[in-house]
Parts: sequence; structure tokens; C-alpha cells
Amino acid sequence: MTAILTTSNLTKAYGSVRALDALTLEVPEGGVYGVLGPNGSGKSTLFRAWLGLIRPTSGEATVLGGTPGVPRRIGSMIETPRFPPFLTARGVLEWLSLASGLRGDAGEIDSLLDRVGLTEASQRKVRGFSVGMHQRLGVAAALLGRPSMVILDEPTSGMDPNGINEMRALIRALADQDGVSIVLASHQLVEVQKVCDRVAILNRGRLAAEGRVADLIGGAGGERLRLQVAETARVATLIGAGAEAQTDAVLVSVARADAPALIRRLATEGVDIFEARWVGADLEAVFMQETGGQDAR
Repeated sequence: MTAILTTSNLTKAYGSVRALDALTLEVPEGGVYGVLGPNGSGKSTLFRAWLGLIRPTSGEATVLGGTPGVPRRIGSMIETPRFPPFLTARGVLEWLSLASGLRGDAGEIDSLLDRVGLTEASQRKVRGFSVGMHQRLGVAAALLGRPSMVILDEPTSGMDPNGINEMRALIRALADQDGVSIVLASHQLVEVQKVCDRVAILNRGRLAAEGRVADLIGGAGGERLRLQVAETARVATLIGAGAEAQTDAVLVSVARADAPALIRRLATEGVDIFEARWVGADLEAVFMQETGGQDAR
């Protein structure tokens, strides 16, 4: 496996807060790689370290083996992009192309606008763009110069379901047809499961889990009942075997036929159940398990 991005004991501290804490990780070349974690888990900090936008407190981050000229081979969109409001979508890409020392090729810009679904809006000034349209334009900007690798932070933020489906198709096409290595962060766990080949789950700046999506899901066990309760430790003790206490919920391995009786028993014990739902062997279950029940958002 050829690694295109690596970290070795990477730590980034802001005062007493460690955004990244001795993180060691390798991202393989090819395909779509997801970086997941709750807010504050270090995802954006990690991307900024790889792009050279911040200096590590200790450890190191390398890109494409530290090859000279790496920035020309990497496209990126970190968080919600902002562009001069007086420029059109086409004007933004022409400006960024020239500023980056690229050719500003009209054919390439036409192709990029088409791929992100902005052809009809190409002559509109971006001051009137929605958040989702800004995201589309940001992805187009990241693809200028035909990079061999692209880092995307929340590429589907602000998009409607149709836009999310189109972006998913574009990301897979870039990886499968164009051979671009894609690294992305997203709060849309269902979409990540559909589009990513491998994922890394970060929690408090550390690596909680990493591997092929299919392998992680396969190791998460079967369907379980998630009970959102206040006193998770007490409820897990009351349930006994098959119960796992998390931050704000308890996961229970129980047959569906036995679930109503369990809920009735807990109610008689004075347990307030705010939500009860089944969670299957999916990426959400893995995420909840590895982050102690913290929400991806």
C-alpha cells in the first residue's frame, strides 16, 4: 500500500488544548478516504497540517512523500469557501487559475463548471449564491490544474438531497475514472458509508478507529437497541449483560421481541427513556461506539 498522506506522532496544541494528540495515520493512494469525528476532534486541523497551513507542535505530517512541488498536485477546500462577491462563478475560476500560475484554460473551466453543476450559473455573481452553490464552486476550484489528490472538508454542506447525490457521484467518478485520490471529511455518515472506501475516526485528536468501511461495519456487531437516557451507567447496570453505556445512551443487544418487556421493566425502575431506536451494523453504529456516543455534528 502506497501512502500519499502520513502523520507520525503529530501533535498540535493551542495553549493547553491539544487539537491533535500524537496522531499516527497513513492514507493510501487511490479511492476515497473519509476522516470522521465529532466537532473538535481535529479533522480540520489535520487537513491544515497536511496542506502546510499550520506548523505542528511536535511530530510530522508528510504529503506524497514530501515531494517538491506538492502544492501544485493537491487541490483542497477547507470549510465553507469564500470568494469575492463581485466576481461571477467563471470569473472566480479564471482568477484562481491565474493566481496559481495555471493557464486559465477556458475549456478546463467550462468542464469544471459542468461537472459541479454550475454551467447555467457561470455568469452569475457569487454574492447571490446559496451555501450549496458556494460548495460546488469550492470543489471546482479545488480541481483546477487537474491535481492528483484533493482534500475536501464538508463538500456537501448546505446542499439539498439532489445536490448531495450529484456530489457523491462526482467524487466517485473522480476516484474511479480520473484516478484522483480523494480525502474528505463529512458529517453525513450515510453518505460517507456510500462513497468512501476507507475511513479514519478521530476522537479528541486521537485515532479511534481506521480501516475499510466494510471491515469496520462487519466488526460492529448486529442490530442493537439504543436507549437515550440520563443515567447511562445506572441503566446499563440494571440491564446487565448485553448493555454498553455511552455518553448519553445505552446500547443493548436484545432481540426485537424482547425489547418491549425491557422498556417496561426500565420504566418501572424509574428510568426516563427519551428515545429508543434500533441501530444496525452501519457506520453510524461504529461512529457512536468509537466516540462514546458523541454526535458527528
